Amino acid sequence: MFGYIIINKGDMKFKEFDIYHSYYCGLCRVLKERYGLTGQFTLSYDMTFLVMILSSLYEPDTKLDVTKCVAHPFEKHVVRTNEFTEYAADMNVLFTYYKCRDDWEDDKKVSRLAYSKLLKKAYRNVCARYGEKARRIDSLLRELSHEEKKQNRDIDQMAGIFGSIMGEMMAPREDEWQEELRSMGSFLGKFIYLLDAYEDIEEDIRKVRFNPLVRRFDNPDFEEEIKKILTMMMAECCKVFEKLPLIDNVEILRNILYSGIWYRYEAVRQRRQKERENEKGKQKVSDARSI
Repeated sequence: MFGYIIINKGDMKFKEFDIYHSYYCGLCRVLKERYGLTGQFTLSYDMTFLVMILSSLYEPDTKLDVTKCVAHPFEKHVVRTNEFTEYAADMNVLFTYYKCRDDWEDDKKVSRLAYSKLLKKAYRNVCARYGEKARRIDSLLRELSHEEKKQNRDIDQMAGIFGSIMGEMMAPREDEWQEELRSMGSFLGKFIYLLDAYEDIEEDIRKVRFNPLVRRFDNPDFEEEIKKILTMMMAECCKVFEKLPLIDNVEILRNILYSGIWYRYEAVRQRRQKERENEKGKQKVSDARSI
């Protein structure tokens, strides 16, 4: 379920993109420093959003550096790191480990099993560092897996479990902001879970894998229903977001929540629409030939 919390680069100023990229590079650096290349390979844009929103809310001391890396060997670029870069790196490793285990159990992907074994030491370090938080996330992920094995198609319940996982990740501290961050993470997690199911439904049906939307897929109102649900989830997420006292990089964060996060949805919707139009065109040709 990675790759949904991204920017819309076309609607972003060059300066804003440079700032966003510096946080992304900072996360990459911290992952490598803490967990080596194995941890660095878990890098995702999703956790860059987490670093930026927590940095904007708590305003920690942020270190700026200029460096080169393998991805950009010929030019130096700015890197931003702070305590929330480290937190996001740990959450990234934790979630990637669970995702690898889940892929192994669902599809018996040997590569994912092997990668999970490489991450196991890092995973244990994260669990030791965060204790109760890691145990709550572990419990919720096990509950989600259990309900999926039961073929539970109650989308409110299933999306709610994943929302609780995201809410747990969004709230690094037990303080005055934890409820707002958990609430925002909950709605964001529900959106991601349902969008992931929406994107994968055809492949899941073909491979006979669990998908909570499978019984809705043949409904003529399927597209309209999913768009309505996703819009409601993000409206609630953004409502909480706008209540937070954020100043630094707020326009970048708005770009992600109001635009970037819809990118994959629009790509899937347009692809399906095009496929349906092609099928209708083929059917018309077939009908014409049969006359």
